[in-house]
Amino acid sequence: MKLGIAGLPMAGKSTLFAALTGARGDNAAGSSHKDTRIATITVLDERIDFLVNMYQPKKIAYAKIEYLLPSRMPGADGKSEAEFWNQIRTCDGLLHVVGNFDEPGSGHDTSEMNFQKVEDEMILSDLGVVEKRLERIELDFKRGKKQGEAEIPLLSSCREMLERGDPLRNAPEIATHPLLRGFTFLSAKPMLVLINNGDEDETLPAWTQGRDNLSFIVVRGKLEMDLAAMTTEEAAEFLEAYNIQESALDRIIRHSYRMLNRISFFTVGSDEVKAWPISEGFPALDAAGEVHSDIRQGFIRAEVVAFDDLKAEGSFQAAKKSGLVRLEGKEYIVKDGDIINYRFNV
Repeated sequence: MKLGIAGLPMAGKSTLFAALTGARGDNAAGSSHKDTRIATITVLDERIDFLVNMYQPKKIAYAKIEYLLPSRMPGADGKSEAEFWNQIRTCDGLLHVVGNFDEPGSGHDTSEMNFQKVEDEMILSDLGVVEKRLERIELDFKRGKKQGEAEIPLLSSCREMLERGDPLRNAPEIATHPLLRGFTFLSAKPMLVLINNGDEDETLPAWTQGRDNLSFIVVRGKLEMDLAAMTTEEAAEFLEAYNIQESALDRIIRHSYRMLNRISFFTVGSDEVKAWPISEGFPALDAAGEVHSDIRQGFIRAEVVAFDDLKAEGSFQAAKKSGLVRLEGKEYIVKDGDIINYRFNV
């Protein structure tokens, strides 16, 4: 699961990235793009901690999320613009950082205007992709090739929306259509808007226009960056002084999971306890493939117990005796918190 970070210059993207990576000592690595940074963040989960106490495994594997901070926002020339957007096109979703604080040189634009500037850039970029594809299909038709014919009505609908200034996420039936998956449209991606306020401001700004299919949270980037560098004792005082109930990192992770419809199932044993993040609605067979391709290929049954049932009973054997351990087939839809032992034969 990877999320790209977008926003205007001086919105606080680097500050928030530093807060995310510093909160748990996670490291940010470079990528093949100059100055692009990727942070792999540990998703702490109390259920993992409980299972570790129960099974005492040799290894513990929490779920991970990658956050990508591209090298720079688009400049004046088209090449740098395309380069920037291509860095985040393959991400599963976007974090749009919107500055909402007074900063020397930041101008007098409102947070809503700043949001719309980036939104318009994404819409314009998507429109260019659509028009190029339609031109290519038309050229192929003239050459007697019929590939892409099924895409035309979908792409035409996309063009109509984008020309009106509407992001494709507002039409989920189009944005998620299998025929359009390869286009990695920016405005179709799920988006979490991070309103980056000043130190004393905890409120969302009042915007004049409603925004559908978006999630919003307030963050105070500079405070969060300072917090990430503190000791536990210092942080406790800091949290109380600024009325911070939960770190920005934990809130962003929680909203990221919700936005992308992700859940976690677990595999357990004396060797390893591991969380496996998957999309909600995954059948047991596909979830098996996340663990190992051999398990998917040789799938026989999935032995499943819900985490809450295991915790209530106190042990796997007690849960089994109470009839709470089930044998499920390939079509079983995995639930959040399921603990699965796969039976397979290769």
